[in-house]
Amino acid sequence: MKYILGIDIGTGSTKAVALDFRYQPVGSCQQHYSTFSLLPGYSEQDPEAIWMAFVECINEMVNKMGAAPQVIGLSSAMHSVIAVDAAGAALAPMMTWADARSADIAEQMRATDAGMKIYEATGTPIHAMSPLCKLIWLRENQQKLFDAAYKFISIKEYIWYRLFDEYRIDHSVASCMGLFDLESLGWNADALQAVKIDPARLSELVGTDYTMRGLSYDAAMLFGVRDVPFVIGASDGCLANLGSHATELGVAAITIGTSGAVRVASRKPTSNPSMTFSYVLDEQTYICGGPVNNGGIVLQWLLKNVFGKETSGPEDYDNLFKLIKSIPAGSEGLICLPYLNGERAPVWDASASGSFFGLRLQHGQGHLARAVLEGVCYALNQVLVTLEQYAGHIHQINVSGGFVHSEVWMQLLADVTGKPLLLMHTEDASAIGAAYLAVKAADLTPEYPRPVLPEKTIVPDGQTHNVYKKGFATYSQLYPALKDLT
Repeated sequence: MKYILGIDIGTGSTKAVALDFRYQPVGSCQQHYSTFSLLPGYSEQDPEAIWMAFVECINEMVNKMGAAPQVIGLSSAMHSVIAVDAAGAALAPMMTWADARSADIAEQMRATDAGMKIYEATGTPIHAMSPLCKLIWLRENQQKLFDAAYKFISIKEYIWYRLFDEYRIDHSVASCMGLFDLESLGWNADALQAVKIDPARLSELVGTDYTMRGLSYDAAMLFGVRDVPFVIGASDGCLANLGSHATELGVAAITIGTSGAVRVASRKPTSNPSMTFSYVLDEQTYICGGPVNNGGIVLQWLLKNVFGKETSGPEDYDNLFKLIKSIPAGSEGLICLPYLNGERAPVWDASASGSFFGLRLQHGQGHLARAVLEGVCYALNQVLVTLEQYAGHIHQINVSGGFVHSEVWMQLLADVTGKPLLLMHTEDASAIGAAYLAVKAADLTPEYPRPVLPEKTIVPDGQTHNVYKKGFATYSQLYPALKDLT
């Protein structure tokens, strides 16, 4: 069978999805790896473990499908930083998007005119997630490592170098760094000056359709796909919009995995006081939106610390959602601010913390669980409402990510937002988006695949939405009231 392979190099795993030439998923595989935190605020991974997961995904799919794909497209998580030597070897663990050690630097820069000028030029919010802030932290706190690094690269660049012995970064991943100028499509001089870095220590910029074939000698020894073209692709967020067919005006994409995001397509970048992001998908399309730190990670905390599950599996989540379903909408007045991991949009406060408001004697485990889930949905709705102020009315939300396997969670999100949710497919939207981009870049189709009929449509319940409008009004006041007390 002839097929296209999209690969998403995510924070918790690498996933590969095979599509036939009707653009239907025909196979997938997934390889997981760990994140570790040796000190508060640190979030690190071993790039070699991610490379091996990438290799295993490709080889597993080739074995499953019985042949090599026609083309391979890449997606990756954003905001990672790896210091490498001249041979491409990592000098230290990779800093992930969640690494918060540069929070103080971000807070100080965000309060300056110079910081806002960089944000307006680059489209990347000034936050600890940004490689801009991470690199400043490295220069100020680990100068020996900073000076020793031949280049600073992301996880996709690390893998691309292993594949082809060249340092290339696509415009999409570059536009998530806080160093890339959206107008000139080059490195931004003010951002480089803030880091005190020469552009030679960054990779060469290329479009998201940049294609290579002919693997390096070392890579060729690991794969059965030696002459297959690889398309460099884009970031996972941008490709989730493409993969879930959310590239039309008025259609938003919401992804919830460990974290979450709300995104819309635009023909031009946007900047505003709420610091929504603007990242590049291709030459004609920007993806604008806001990320939240707290998605599935809050449910993991809930199962471990409220329900006493040191390790949790599918059955534990099934039981949790059954319990949540038994509690009335609004959790009988209990509201959760789910900022257990700090928060990004729209508050941009890495030191924000979670809280329960309105706790009373009648509240039990089920109320806490439902309030947590409602809090995550309120947080996403707050980004959605902010985004509508600058991007126009949103009439439809296309959803993707791990949460789509829970009907309870999807219905709750529809009821909170008051908008219909369309589930286009249950497979990884970023990997599918990578396949879509690759098949177009390889001239196997003149345009991106057209939308398909959704697998499921979730319609909001009007009465429940009215309950949540009141809850959301209270939720929106909690962070401003509490931020100076934490």
